[in-house]
Amino acid sequence: MNNSGAFTKLRPLSLLRQLSNSSDSTCLQALSNSVSWSIYLDQGKITYATHSVEPFDRLERHLRRLSHKIPLLTTEVRVQLRLMFEPDSHSQLIEHDSNSISYPPEYQAISWLVSQQHLPSRQAAVLVEELVKEVIESFLLIKEGTYELTEALNRTPKNCRLDVDKILEHCQARLQKWQAFVPQISSPYQRPYLLINSKVEEKDLPNLQPHLTNWMKGFSLSHLAVILNQDEIELAGNLYPYIVKGAIMLHEPDPPFDKLPKIFEQRSLFSKLIAKLVRTKEKLSITINYPSIPQENIAPVQRLLQISIPPRENFQEPTLSNNINPTFQRVTAATITAEKVHKIVSVDDSPTILKEISYFLENENFSVVTINDPIKAALSIIRHKPDLILLDLNMVGIDGYELCRIIRNNLIFKNTPIIFVTASKGIVDKVKAKLVGASGYLTKPFTRAELLKIVFMHLT
Repeated sequence: MNNSGAFTKLRPLSLLRQLSNSSDSTCLQALSNSVSWSIYLDQGKITYATHSVEPFDRLERHLRRLSHKIPLLTTEVRVQLRLMFEPDSHSQLIEHDSNSISYPPEYQAISWLVSQQHLPSRQAAVLVEELVKEVIESFLLIKEGTYELTEALNRTPKNCRLDVDKILEHCQARLQKWQAFVPQISSPYQRPYLLINSKVEEKDLPNLQPHLTNWMKGFSLSHLAVILNQDEIELAGNLYPYIVKGAIMLHEPDPPFDKLPKIFEQRSLFSKLIAKLVRTKEKLSITINYPSIPQENIAPVQRLLQISIPPRENFQEPTLSNNINPTFQRVTAATITAEKVHKIVSVDDSPTILKEISYFLENENFSVVTINDPIKAALSIIRHKPDLILLDLNMVGIDGYELCRIIRNNLIFKNTPIIFVTASKGIVDKVKAKLVGASGYLTKPFTRAELLKIVFMHLT
């Protein structure tokens, strides 16, 4: 087999099956749509697989699942893991060393968890297998791209050796299940929004839990599944009837998840229209002929954004049953979407940063309090008692370190997540942040997805 090539000539499935017959230690590197995949094989068995789109977010999701069974995988341990091993750069580049490939940082992080006895070896093998399955699932969707084979280093401990055929069989079965939801669902990284005032036939729809609807703003299907400790496909199946009936809208994946190959590439006229309106953030009234979708207001997505679609007759306002509450309290979609889940305080002497944080979070069902005077911030924080604090590191009058120390001295905020918002992420800053009790970092400039990632780690 050639050491390099294009997927237009050799499909990902065929390539992996051929490599399963190899007796060498190999790293298959693939590139498609600016996303890179690395699949490590040893004598025809897969030892690890990763791709460049938020690998530590992927690790965090799977560690969260394991934490239900392993109490030692606390939030503090997972935050420490990221501070120690997550590269500063947003792009996860593979380092070359004498024409050979070393294992990536998140794999080294797993090995550290094992060495520090936070994660038993047997569970580490389960974790690696689940990560490999998710990566291979996306790898099989590549339509065009290039690949090369490189010798892999053997010095990193191998947590497991996975049979290629069994992994492929599992991933193909998963992709076949996803196909049942196309074209309405094209990616597990799409973000569902419950539409207020949508009119659907209640008898045609299953029950949704209010706990789910509370989080159905901003988080992708993959992240929601972790929050609910539920399988992604099972969650998609629960939401699918609502999507078909027009009670739930799916927003396209945020960058960089939008670069990953989709289960179904073609986007409908309606989804293109929604995406365009959300981007422009204009208040528009548009009439389109879309027979399966009734009149809707898209207020949960943007307060200034409304769409009017010709209503279908004889529809009623949907009510959603609470599967958790044994009394089956009835709540409407409008009631649920108006509810604020968590309060977040943001302290920064830059009005621009405060405005950006407010815009990103207030539209995602969070109550945001902004403070632009760091001297008065401590008293304001005590008064508001937030669930999470975003703290600028470099402010005039008092820096973030000192303010963090003051906040931590109050027993009320002993366990409140405090996130430093800073342009610096050096090792000295990390050590100093740990000493004053910071919970993590948000590096400027940041995207909406990166801000929500912090919320996902500490509040869900």
